[in-house]
Amino acid sequence: MSEQPLRKKIIQRPVDDVVKSQLLDAGVPPLLAKLFAARGVRAASELEVTLKHIIPPIQLTNNNAMAALLADAIADNKKILIVGDYDADGATATAVAMKGLLSMGAQVDFLVPNRFEYGYGLTPEIVALAATMQPNVIVTVDNGIASVDGVSAANALGIEVLITDHHLPGGVTPAAACIVNPNQHGCQFPSKHLAGVGVMFYVLLALRAELRTRGVFVENQEPNLTELLDLVALGTVADLVKLDTNNRILVEQGLRRIRAGAACAGINALLTVAGKVPAKATAQDFGFQVGPRLNAAGRLDDMRLGIQCLLATNDNEAMAIAKQLHELNAERRSIEAGMQNEAVANLEDLAVGEQYSISLYEASWHQGVVGILASRIKERYHRPVIAFAEVDDGLLKGSGRSIPGLHLRDALDLVTKQQPDLIVTFGGHAMAAGLSIQQADFTRFQQAFEAVVRTLLPEAALQAVVETDGGFDVNEMTLEVAQLLESQVWGQGFSAPIFHDQFAVVSQRIVGERHLKVLLEKQGKRFNAIYFGRTEDLPAQVEAAYQVQVNTYNNVQSVQLQLLYAD
Repeated sequence: MSEQPLRKKIIQRPVDDVVKSQLLDAGVPPLLAKLFAARGVRAASELEVTLKHIIPPIQLTNNNAMAALLADAIADNKKILIVGDYDADGATATAVAMKGLLSMGAQVDFLVPNRFEYGYGLTPEIVALAATMQPNVIVTVDNGIASVDGVSAANALGIEVLITDHHLPGGVTPAAACIVNPNQHGCQFPSKHLAGVGVMFYVLLALRAELRTRGVFVENQEPNLTELLDLVALGTVADLVKLDTNNRILVEQGLRRIRAGAACAGINALLTVAGKVPAKATAQDFGFQVGPRLNAAGRLDDMRLGIQCLLATNDNEAMAIAKQLHELNAERRSIEAGMQNEAVANLEDLAVGEQYSISLYEASWHQGVVGILASRIKERYHRPVIAFAEVDDGLLKGSGRSIPGLHLRDALDLVTKQQPDLIVTFGGHAMAAGLSIQQADFTRFQQAFEAVVRTLLPEAALQAVVETDGGFDVNEMTLEVAQLLESQVWGQGFSAPIFHDQFAVVSQRIVGERHLKVLLEKQGKRFNAIYFGRTEDLPAQVEAAYQVQVNTYNNVQSVQLQLLYAD
């Protein structure tokens, strides 16, 4: 599992020197000016991180109308039911909705579909389950824009549906009482990258403004919605939405609350069980530590457990649940490792280098983990990957991950147009998608998907690329610089810096059974490095792509290079 099956091409990200000079003139440190200019920042104003610089809530289509409907529901003491999703974005959005609505006097509860029993979204089956809780209003978070049948079922029962979502709409819009979604047809909101939790936060901002105009806060204290920004930051990073200027402000403000000791008990507990110190939390911790533990509930058990952790009102309760989530994540990792070993073994006899896609299926695979498996195999072979697990009644549920150059949902749509009886259901976006097929059709799907990918994906896209920010002056590889880099908000669409250089390998040894601990040297200076997931020895001289990080051991901090690729 440790060798690099495909060689990667290291290329340097271009830098806009004019923008870089402008950022330098504005007082941005030289290294950050270079990095920001290479990531599409056009002016120093885009680096402002105070909340007054976020896009005004009024610009989000239907946001004021949604606020009025929610204000009416609160005034009439109607029962509101939040219907969420089973991933980290859905969990944080549900928690934000619960906390925000409760703070404004709403009578509110939540329901999250079990992914194994009900699947995704506001389906008619979920509406039937929701009806047993006798709500007057259903508010969806992180789902609903495709729930045409579910909304119709709710309407038939006299339940009003308010949709908050961020996914792309289909050809038919649900007949909901109101829809807030930056990606719905006709919405001119400048940021199309709000996560589901970000959309719900914007709805709450509008609701508070509406209640303010109604005089609700004359006698009652106005809620401080900035208290929810730790959850907004977590969901935004974990959902891998693009960190545009607006999202970076939301994430930065959330991180500042966490570092200042003002996070909710659940996030503090999740950071702690992951071995992280809340006062030093980074955006990367959300993506690689907290998010996976929260997602483990939805993958292996029930996301209600994750939401209960985020809603915990004291440290003891939060820590008890966080430990359960930590154990679930360890179980998920074990399951994933076994599935990955099986997948790689199956691929050893195939000429993967000649294929444009990879479709995999094993009867024993866990349907909650096939998405992660697809991601790992994609990273390993740099091919679009779809991994399937058996559900029941001869049905396979698949999860796919793509590479730059192939819009995965469009590829599945083309398969359906060519063979209408092949795919039972599908949905998703450019880089990730889900689908179901009959088990008997797996080989036919494998062949059809490969044929479609060959028509859509240029051969050059099959070359794995590592995009870097160039070389790093060894004299600048200090702890202070590493801390500066880690303190910034990096993520999807605003990627963490990767550098590349030539090094001499002084020594290397395996640690933790599957990682390589390396001592590197350049220009007479030596640096400790770690190469996760590799056990094969490196050559005496390497060209390495790496990140500069802060390593903490026995409460002592030092610079460490994390090798991402070496050849």
